[in-house]
Order: sequence, then structure tokens, then C-alpha cells
Amino acid sequence: MQRDVPEAVAGLGIESRAGIDPRCTPIKLSTPLPEGEEIPLRKYTPEENETWRILFNRQKRLLADRACAEFMEGLEIMDFPEDRIPSLHDVHRKLKAATRWSIALAPGLIAAEDFYGALARRVFPSTDYIRGREELDYTPAPDCFHDIFGHTTLITEPYFANFYQRFGQVAGRASGQVHKWLASFYWFTVEFGLINTPHGIRIYGNGILSSYSEVSHSLGPDVRRLPFNPQQMAEQPADLSVMQPILFVIDSFEQLDSEFNRWATSLGL
Repeated sequence: MQRDVPEAVAGLGIESRAGIDPRCTPIKLSTPLPEGEEIPLRKYTPEENETWRILFNRQKRLLADRACAEFMEGLEIMDFPEDRIPSLHDVHRKLKAATRWSIALAPGLIAAEDFYGALARRVFPSTDYIRGREELDYTPAPDCFHDIFGHTTLITEPYFANFYQRFGQVAGRASGQVHKWLASFYWFTVEFGLINTPHGIRIYGNGILSSYSEVSHSLGPDVRRLPFNPQQMAEQPADLSVMQPILFVIDSFEQLDSEFNRWATSLGL
């Protein structure tokens, strides 16, 4: 199976018929995550840097005419090195300058309540380790390529950055069925979202953007693409163990931000 779908989303309540990798058991935090300049610097091996180089260069080429313009502009803003893993210090400084978001160092998949709490404070928890060479095309566990390349790049877009914070605030207050709805909504937006553009449908979902196989699949004939509808997305079953058969398309990031706020208000959140 050649996919890089983040099974880590299982920590938010998304199920996998294939089972959950032990590395994807959510970690409940007992102490605060180090943020920004407090993050310890990590020295990477030549092999780890080479893994980043392979992933970064092939994904950037693949996304040239498939990713949304906001993501490609985010790549320019973040200016990641092509031949080595960027330090989380550098990622933090650039993101802080772009949209006032911070980076925290996560030990792996953290529990949903901790993840939502970080988002609510405009903090993105990122790992600092990279997958092994044997997992270039598919890793079930979170890693820094998915976190940095996939996630932080789009947080440079102001409307998406505001939506992402608001999502954390809302999800942190939700419970029961609504909590499950929000996990599915997250799946079909943040991880697997598509967007209408003057040049056709493009990708903005992080789970697609960091996945070699999902990129072509998401825009191909085997996917049913539906218009943005928060309640329908919330009720749509999501399975992270398969190539996605149904995806949803927003018209703009402004729409994503405003319609999520409207929907959350209707739910009493």
C-alpha cells in the first residue's frame, strides 16, 4: 500500500479497519511541551537528511500543478532546505512571522485534548524525527515530514490559520457525538480537503499533500468530490486504512473559516 495517510489521526477518533500501529497510541501529556526557542536542537544523521531530501524533492515536483496556490506560496514563505531537515527553531520563527503561530515539540501522537488545546493557543505540535527509508511511501506514525511539510506550510495562509485555531477552541469544548463529528470534519478538511480554483480543483489537505500516492488519487476518476457541507462532512464515515473514495471541496479558505464558525455556533459551541 503506497500511501502516507497519517494514521495518527486515529488519536482524534478516526478509526482504521487495518488496526492501529503501536506508535500511534496517543500520549497523554503530563508536562507542557517545549515551545519555540525552548525546543532542544536535534542533530540529524546523513541518512535522515537524505530521507528528507528524497521526500521533499519528489513531493514538491508532484504538487507543482496539483496543490493550491496558497500551499505553494507557503512553501516559499517557509523556505525549507531541500537537502536537510529544518530545525523546529527555524520553522517556529518563520511561522510566527507569517501568522503568529508557534511550534511545540511533540514526542509523537499526543492525546486529542492536548492537541486541541495547543491549536486553541495557536500552537502546532510537531515531531522532530523522520520516518525510516523503508517507509518512504507509507508511514502510519506521525513524523516531521508530514508535520512540517504538510501542516505548517498551509498555516501561513491567514484564513486557514484562524480557522485552525478556532477549530481547536471548539473541539476542546465538544463531547459525545459532536466530538466525533468534529474528528470527521477535521479529516475531510485539514487532512483531506480540496479547493476550487480558477484553474480547477486543487489540494489543500495535509494528508494528501504529504502523500505520494494520494495526490494523484484525490484528483482522479475514482474519487467522488462533493461540495463543502459541514454537517454532511461530520456525518460522513472516515476510514484511514483505504484510499479515500469521497472528498469535499471548499470554494475558499475564507469560506472554510466563516462556515465553520457558523456551523459551530449552530451546535452551541
